[in-house]
Amino acid sequence: MIFINKTAPCPKELPNVQVSDTTEDDSSNADGQQKNNMNYKVIHTTTYTYDKAMSLCHNIARLMPRNTDSQICKDSVVKVNPHPDTISEYEDFFGNKVVYFAIQQEHKTLTVTVTSEITKIPANAGGINLYINTPWQHVIEQLYKSKEAYIDVIQYIPETHITTASREIEAYALQSYTPGRSMFEATKDLMHRIYADFKFESGFTTIATPLSEVMKQRKGVCQDFAHLAIACVRSVGLPARYVSGYLETIPPKGAEKLVGVDASHAWFAVYIPNAGWIDFDPTNNQLPSAQHITIGWGRDYADISPLKGIILSSGRHQLAVSVDVRRTL
Repeated sequence: MIFINKTAPCPKELPNVQVSDTTEDDSSNADGQQKNNMNYKVIHTTTYTYDKAMSLCHNIARLMPRNTDSQICKDSVVKVNPHPDTISEYEDFFGNKVVYFAIQQEHKTLTVTVTSEITKIPANAGGINLYINTPWQHVIEQLYKSKEAYIDVIQYIPETHITTASREIEAYALQSYTPGRSMFEATKDLMHRIYADFKFESGFTTIATPLSEVMKQRKGVCQDFAHLAIACVRSVGLPARYVSGYLETIPPKGAEKLVGVDASHAWFAVYIPNAGWIDFDPTNNQLPSAQHITIGWGRDYADISPLKGIILSSGRHQLAVSVDVRRTL
């Protein structure tokens, strides 16, 4: 039996997109008029091609975007070829949408296509502004004074196998989380530093590459940078969660956008009492914007991997992933 756990690489930059580096409320334009919602259609196609025909596979897909305060998933359709003998949908422990399917017939190719329609709602950063000066030590105190009220948040504090923090990582974190500094400013500084100190290099790491290697080589991909940030935040006793999603890319001026050139993306979020979860994208050095579409979240990548499963086969397989994110009317 072979365990499959693959994802598409994430892009380094958002071409022609300004970096969001403030906490201003961007829900209105300069004239005070409400901005319109942004509508997207996302088509994510994953194809496995096997050297030898197989007769059985069990799979779990987490590719249906969930509803959040900043987005509404209006529709999400999953198509599997060959047609599965069993298919069902449920929500996991973290509230993410999950599709389980099994194929019990011979096949040499497996294709999973998820087509989703999402409406992004303009963000209102008022909550962030109200609590932007809360020191990070006070956040820890508030969480542990009211453990029952924050039980869903506290579960994101313990490290996982993927986010284990070494002394080097803890020391790196403490450069941002200095005594008396606000939770928001410390985390934003951590995001800036990861962006500046680490080089994006597609293919350098796999999901099995430890953070110690990422720290040593100072390079990786979006999953690595999200995991590094999470390890840093948790090393000082604060909650952080891993967010999986998509990132709309914009072609250079005058060029036509190609089909399938977008990619899965990953970032992280921290919790500030009364303000809620606030997202940070260290790969692009920005607070996630309307161009970030959330699929779901968990403690690390393992909780929200896009597609994984078990197949009965003795041969090898090839993976191809195509992601297309388009704005619609």
